[in-house]
Parts: sequence; C-alpha cells; structure tokens
Amino acid sequence: MPAEESLNCRDFYSTPLVMRNFRLLNNLTAWLVFGVAAYVYTHTVEPTASFWDCGEFIATAYKLQVPHPPGAPFFLLTYRLFSFLALGDVTQVAFWMNITSALCSAFTILFLFWTITLLGRKMMRTPTEPTKAQTLGLLSAGVVGALAYTFSDSFWFSATETEVYAMSSLFTAFVVWATLKWELIEEENTSLRWLLLIAYVMGLSIGVHLLNLVTVPALALLFYFKRYQPTLRGGLLTFTIGIAIIFLVMLGVRIVLPTLAGEFELIAVNSLGLPFGAGIIGFLVLFLGALIYGIRYSIRQQKVWLNTALLAFAFVLIGYSSYTVAIIRSGHNPPINENEPDDVLSIVYYLSLKQYPTRPLLYGPHFTAPYIDQEEGGPIYIKGEDKYEVADHDRNLVYDPRHQTLLPRMYSKDPAHVATYRQLMGLPEGKKPSLADNFRYMFSHQLGFQYGRYFMWNFAGRESDRQGASWLASLSNENLPPALAENAGHNNYWMLPLLLGILGLGFQYQRNLQGFLFTLLLFFMMGAALVLYLNTPPTEPRERDYIYVGSYYAFAIWIGLGVIALATGINYLIKNKLIGTTIAAVACLTVPGIMADQGWDDHDRSNRYVAVDTAKNMLNSCAPNAILLTNGDNDTFPLWYAQEVEGFRTDVRVVISGYLNFDWYVSQMKRKVYQSDPLPISLQEKNYRTGTNNQLVFVENPQVKDGISLPEYLNLLRSDSPALKVPLQNGETINMLPSAHLVLPINKAAVRKQGILALELQGLLTDTMEFTLNKEDMMKGDLIFLDILSTNQWKRPIYFSSMMNAAKFNLTEYTQIEGTVYRLLPVKVPGASQGYINSTVMYDNLMKKSVWRELDNAHVYYDEEASDQHVFPSRLAFYLLASQLIREGKPEKAREVMLHCLKVMPDRGIPFDRADSAMIEPLLEVGETTKAMEIAQVMAKRADANLAYYLDSKGAYTHSREIQDNLSILNDVVVALKKTNQPETGQYEALFNRHLNKWKN
Repeated sequence: MPAEESLNCRDFYSTPLVMRNFRLLNNLTAWLVFGVAAYVYTHTVEPTASFWDCGEFIATAYKLQVPHPPGAPFFLLTYRLFSFLALGDVTQVAFWMNITSALCSAFTILFLFWTITLLGRKMMRTPTEPTKAQTLGLLSAGVVGALAYTFSDSFWFSATETEVYAMSSLFTAFVVWATLKWELIEEENTSLRWLLLIAYVMGLSIGVHLLNLVTVPALALLFYFKRYQPTLRGGLLTFTIGIAIIFLVMLGVRIVLPTLAGEFELIAVNSLGLPFGAGIIGFLVLFLGALIYGIRYSIRQQKVWLNTALLAFAFVLIGYSSYTVAIIRSGHNPPINENEPDDVLSIVYYLSLKQYPTRPLLYGPHFTAPYIDQEEGGPIYIKGEDKYEVADHDRNLVYDPRHQTLLPRMYSKDPAHVATYRQLMGLPEGKKPSLADNFRYMFSHQLGFQYGRYFMWNFAGRESDRQGASWLASLSNENLPPALAENAGHNNYWMLPLLLGILGLGFQYQRNLQGFLFTLLLFFMMGAALVLYLNTPPTEPRERDYIYVGSYYAFAIWIGLGVIALATGINYLIKNKLIGTTIAAVACLTVPGIMADQGWDDHDRSNRYVAVDTAKNMLNSCAPNAILLTNGDNDTFPLWYAQEVEGFRTDVRVVISGYLNFDWYVSQMKRKVYQSDPLPISLQEKNYRTGTNNQLVFVENPQVKDGISLPEYLNLLRSDSPALKVPLQNGETINMLPSAHLVLPINKAAVRKQGILALELQGLLTDTMEFTLNKEDMMKGDLIFLDILSTNQWKRPIYFSSMMNAAKFNLTEYTQIEGTVYRLLPVKVPGASQGYINSTVMYDNLMKKSVWRELDNAHVYYDEEASDQHVFPSRLAFYLLASQLIREGKPEKAREVMLHCLKVMPDRGIPFDRADSAMIEPLLEVGETTKAMEIAQVMAKRADANLAYYLDSKGAYTHSREIQDNLSILNDVVVALKKTNQPETGQYEALFNRHLNKWKN
C-alpha cells in the first residue's frame, strides 16, 4: 500500500487537538445517527407477531424451542432475554422481541457510519489529522450513507419484525468495521487480538444466519493488501482462499465435525457396545486435546500465524457452540421441536438441511432431464433401544447425461416452474434448454428480475407493494392511477440514491483502488454471488429481497462516499473548501430525507394486529379440543405464536399437513400438549418411521376398484400384510393403495349423540362416508390424515384452515364453514363445493368471537399478504354468511352481518378489491341500496382509472395482470347489478365494454 494511503493507528488516534476533535465528533455523530435509526425503528415496529417466520421465531425464542433447520440458537437466546422486558405480560413479548430487531438494526447503522468514515479517510489520503473541511466531508458522508441505508426498503422491513436478518446484519456490519479497524493497527499483538475477536463474532453469527460468512473473501483481500505487495495473481489466490474458508466453515465446522462425531458415536455404540453418548465424549476428548496440543505447540515453537489460526478456529467453535442449545432443548421434547435434533446423528441431518430439496450449482440436470436410475446413498440412522438402527438410505437420482449442463439454472421439475421457464425463455414444448438458454435465464431473470429489481427498489424506487412489482424508473408521481397513487408501497426516490452511489463508486475507484476492491467484493459476494449460489426457482411464495441486504449495505458505503465526491467536485469551483463541502452535505442530506418521506407509510407497522387476530379468529372458529390442519407459514406460525406465547386456545391441536410426512412430527402428534389430547393415530412407529411408507404406490386392483374399507386397509398396513406388497426393480417391496375409492363406516347413533350436525343435515347421514382420491401415489402424510379420520370416529372435531386441504382428498362437499375455518362432516352435502354454511355457528363465530383490531384505521399499513390472503377472505366469509341468511329468509340478520363487515373492515382501512364485489348483491337484497351503489361506484371508478392508465401505457402487456384484474372488477360489478335489475347497470356495462375492446385491440 502506498505510504500516503496507509494510516498508522497511533497517528490516527494521536494527541493533537484537531485529531481529538475529529475522534470526538466522529463518535458523537455516529451515536446521533444511531439514535435516529433507533427512534425510527422502535416507532415503526409491529406491536405483535408478523406474518411468515416471525410467529415461529417468537414462539421458539420465548420457550427456547427448536425452529426449522438449520436453526438459530444464539438468536433465540438473545431474543429470549429481551422477552423478560414484557414483565409477565405475554401480549408484550412479541413487541419487545421486535424492539430487539430494531436495536440490532440501529447498531448496524452505527457500524456502517464508522465504516464509511474509515474508508473515506483512506480515500481522502489524510495521513494525519483531517482539516475542518475534510472533517465535515467525512461526517457528512457517514450520515448520508448510514441514513440512506436506514431508510432503504429491504433493511427497514427486517428492522421492525422478529426475524434473523436484523441480528445477522449487525454481525456483518461489526465484522466489516472490525476488519477495517484491524487494518489500521501496526502493533502485532493488538492486531492479532482483533483477528480473534472477528473469528469469535463470526462463530456467534453461525448461530443466527450464515450471511456473515459471505464477507470472508473481502476480509481476506484486505488482509492481503496489508501484508503483501498486491499483484493480480496474489489477489486471485487470496479470493480463492477466502472462498475456501467459507466452505471450510460451512461444511467443515457445521457438517464435517458433527459427522465425525457421529461416526465415533456409531463405532462406540454399535460396534463396542458402549452406552449412548460415549462416542461423543471420546470424540470431544480427542478433538479438543488435539486442538489444545496444537495451540501449545505453536506457542513453544513461536509460530505466530499457526497460533493465530488455531486460536481463531477455537473462537469460531466457541461461538458455534450455541448449537448445543438445540440438542439440549430437543431432548426435553418441547411442543415445537422440528426434526428433533436430540443426538449427534440427528443434529447432522438438521444442520445439513436434508429435509429440503437440493439445487444443482456448477453441473447438473435441467428441467427436461429424465430419471434413468436411482442410487442408494448413505444410511439414515435412528436411535433404537440399545443401538442406532438404519431406518433408510439417502436416494440419489441419476439423470440422463444428455440433459445435463454446466451452471444449470433451469432445473426445477415443478409444473408451474417448467411453464414459467418456457414462457420466459420462449422455449416450445418438448425442447430442452441449451447452455445459452441457461445463461440467458441467469442474467435476465435471476440476476435481473430476482436481484436487480430488488436492488433498484432500494435505490431508485418501487412501483407498488404487489408481488412481482417492478422498480420505478419514472421521475414523476403525476397522473398515477389509484392502483399506484393509493398504494403505500409506491416509493419514488427519483434515482437520487442510485446516482449518488454510482458517483461514490467511481470516486473510490479513482482515489483508493484497494478500498474500492474491498467494497466491490463485499457488494458482489453478498449480492450476485448469493444469487448464483442459491440458484432460486423462477417463482417464490414471497419476494426474497431481504436475502441480499448485505449488498445494499455495501452500496450504502458508496452513497456515503458520493458526498465526498460531490464536495470534491464543488471545491474545484469554489475556493473555500468548507463552504463547498457544506453545500455538498446539505444537498446530499435530501437523499435519505426523500427515502424516509417516501418509505414511512409502508414501513410503519404500528397498530397492526392482523396476523395475530387472524390466528385467534381461526382458533375461536374451532370447537373445543379440535384438530386444525394447516398448510404453510402464514396459516401456521401465527397460530403457534397465539398458543405458545399468549396461551390462547391451547385445546386446539394445530397440525401442519406437510409435516405429517416426517416420522418425528407424527410421534410428536401422538403426545399430549397443553390442553390438547394426543391425536387419534392408530399406526405404530414401525409403520411410519423414516423409510417406511414414505410413498404408497397406486396400483388399482380390479376386484376392489369400487371401494375398500378404510379401517380394514389401515389394519393391513399395521400388520405389514403381504397382500399390499408390490415388488420394485431392486428386489425390495413397497406398500400400495389398491383402490382410490375409500369407505369409512359411521356410527350414526354416536354422531347424532354428539350433536355435530345441523338439523337440516341429519337426513343426509348414512352408514358410510365414501370419497374418491385422485388416482395417484399417496404420501405418508396423506396416510396419516386418513388414519386420523378413521380412528377419530368423529369424537374430536377436524378442521381445515383452507379448502385446499379438503380438496386434496376430494372432501369439499363434506365440509362446513364455521367462520374462517372449514369443519369436516360425516355427511356429504350435494352442491356445497365451497362448503356448507351453518349460519347459526358461523354467525356466532364471526359476530361474537372474532376480533378485527385496527382494520378500520386508515393510518395503519396493510400489505398484499395481509389484505389478499387474510382480510379479503374474511370479508368473503361475511358475504357467504349473509347470502345464506338471505336464503333462509332472515334478511334483517343478513343486513346486520353486512353492516358489521363494513364497519370493522371498511374501504378506508383496506381498499375494496375484486373479491369484495361479491358484497354488492347481498346489500341490494337486504335494502342497503345506497351502500351497495357506493361500493359499486368506488370499485368501478378505481377500475376505470387504472385501466385508462395501463391501457394507454406503451408497455400495456407488462401489466396484463393488473388489466385483467380490473376488467374482472368491472365485470363483477355489472353482474351484481344485473341480477338485481339496477338502473345504473347500463353505464357500468358500457364502461366495461369500452375497456374490454381496447384491451382486445
């Protein structure tokens, strides 16, 4: 490094008054920025649990349980400590955990400020103390860059909820700052202590999230610049070593060490007959003994760097040791115990993410590749009575080599993904993608749509908060349609953060190449490199912008340095550098100001309770001691929060349908938890253990194709009857399903005694319940559900969180809507494809037992997930209830229902959407013509304005979803008005036809 660019630590913190003033100002300003960020985040946090993984993390942190792999034990321990601030009020636990994220994020901003000023000093080339103008420039750069990141879309989102990304960002920011501090230190002993601190923090970060490890190549590059004369070859070698260190920690520390411990355990228990745990103790003694010997040897031989490397490795392990929490807590069988990693063999499975599908990285098949064979992989062990037993083996699919390629980006065989691949790349049916197609997809979709779009959201602007929304290239907010003007997620930064960051990038490249390469590598590794490594499918359940916040962090550094660049440019024109720097600072401060102004409304989650209220409404819609089957994150994790933290309706057993495919989960369901009795599962552990009945092939037997008795079929499975066995090509056998038509006997007297059927349905009760499955293979989870259905004999109510669960087994006509959930009945109601409506029960659940806090508050922000997936279905439930009451001749009661819906969920809280057009007809039928026409007018007016905007746009085809949705709204309004012969029908129909014709043309 050139002499003028190096900073001696003693010079940096020397005693001259100016230098002491800079150090003081640097610290005071940093803490001031921290205070701003802390204020912003603590005032915009959600007061309770949010959607997605937040409910799970709050529940598992509160009681130190085991979340989904690979876990986050240090995160759970830290957030558990902050939960004590609730002072016994369980309704405040989530709030204080959210505050923890807010504070972690504020500290991230603190370290970002110091990072910018450190890099700024290197760029300014100030070997001693900075001048007043330089001090102002450095502090302004830190403020602007740090505040720009404070108000960036993705980072702000994670700062206000209980998720791992806030704490992970803090560790990343600390490590980057600490590495820059280490670079300044010339005294060897002090320098090495900083390296050990960095290693320890990185070890701790593994217990939160692995994002921190991605910074290693950039940190290695800084180490190389300090210790050696830089060359291209040396830089490339350093980068390679950095990548190797990442894999050493990810695979060596996380996977290989536990695997070796597992091998010792297997030998000790299975071969030597020692008790469980003996092998682990032996491995720890040998491993720690070897590590201690190596450290002592390095000291005796005065091998400084060997000693540092071994100590750093030891500190990483100390930080990583937080994973013992997962093993200890799993051994106590908490209610949430995913994968049950209670021994060394199961913890390897847990850390290896083996329950998730793998994605090819450098070489592999694309989506057209056929299977040509299946290889048996390594054994999967489970703990037996006195030794470990092989339950199954990993299965490795072998693909046709003619359908494999380098960098396979289009690999998923999911039909929806395949259709998207072909649509995006213009691939006709039957054609396999080429290497060029994979590269085009990688650059256009993965790096473009799935990363570049997110990047531009944060530094240019965002069109809306709708799934798939584009970044905002427009420099105007004029003449926007309601879909954008009324969408809080429409944020226009006029590209100012982007332009300032590009200016800083270029200036750092010109003034400090080594600092530029360091920042560039941070930006690349936490952005584009992650895209390449994760190899995401073409569609995801949600936007994944939060994954790449590290690269936005690096770009925020350039935004800060852009202030110095602008000040330098102005100072060429103005001789007084202090005035020129002041002008640049004031001008650049408007950038984070604009970002704050644009982003506040869609990042302020205060007074939002929709996730928890939705969960409580679902639980309150269930009868006592019910079984509630759910699907995914957002209809499960808020339920976990409500039960585990607030102790709400713990008599209801929440069952995740997909988890029933795992033996550990089925065993957990057979235990009593809180007030919920064990699930009625008759199959024994040997019938559902790993490797047994994972899949039951459908092989129709002509003799029983008209139906088989479900209890008899389950009896044959329990006894492992040869009558159900079919051979496989490898000589093994597998159980089958001989008929898709299932018959379940019903004890009519017992059903009538329980009073679960409405009076009008009792005439439909027969001696059997018959339903036909789809003629396809059945998975273990399906089998467990059928076992519950058969064994339960209607003693406990069974509910579905959505009609999707019932539709999977073709049971929709056997369901009854009782609020926001669907109850399974022993009778089939012909024509009730959306479920039979029990108006008495449903009225009681919706009108008396449900809560809808703050949905009428126009100042509370609700995103697409809250509105489309939860509020709109709730409005639909009111509509269905009102329609049923009208059919029953109870118009006054129906009117009460509709008016209550409009009161608790009005348009001013969450604007009416397509599904809400269904409310027009019942309102007209109960005499509320004025309110019905108000809804029709509001919806039609918005649709008209939206269509006028999108259809006049040059890129109308890119908004086909919005156009079709708004045409559907107009059409639904016309249909509703036609049914009731409203005089305004004609004008709305003409409006619809005008836009439809324009769309066709």
